[in-house]
Amino acid sequence: MIAGNLQALPLATLPDTLYALLARPECALTALQAMPDGRWQPEGAGWFCTISDSETAPLGLRHTEYHRQWLDIQVLLAGEEIIRYDVADARQIVAEERKPDLFIVKHAQLRQQLYLQPGDFAIFAPGEAHQALCAVDKPARVRKAVFKVSPELLRGKP
Repeated sequence: MIAGNLQALPLATLPDTLYALLARPECALTALQAMPDGRWQPEGAGWFCTISDSETAPLGLRHTEYHRQWLDIQVLLAGEEIIRYDVADARQIVAEERKPDLFIVKHAQLRQQLYLQPGDFAIFAPGEAHQALCAVDKPARVRKAVFKVSPELLRGKP
């Protein structure tokens, strides 16, 4: 797991490929905030982004998930949320695949958490369990950009 803020990107010490992705002008906080909801993928890119509104909920009502194929970059565009996570490999835990590459874990032990405000981001590698959209005080609306990045892109492959 890597965390940072789009407005202080050099402090995140990202791998070059992820830095280049998030440093694109269209990935600046104000540019992402101005984009319409939906999926965005530049032609030929080894990644895509989905922008949408969501509702946070008490952590007991939020599911824990991980991905096997995609690296997950969650950027908060508006509102505030808590993301709980663990850096242990969850791919060995029994999980239900609800959608392609979305595995839900029933009894994950999440030992860490992040508090996110607009511009903050969290990056989860394949296998890192995370519980996003946890309410800070009470349920509230947030807007997020979620990037899905092929791990092959980090290895220098298209």
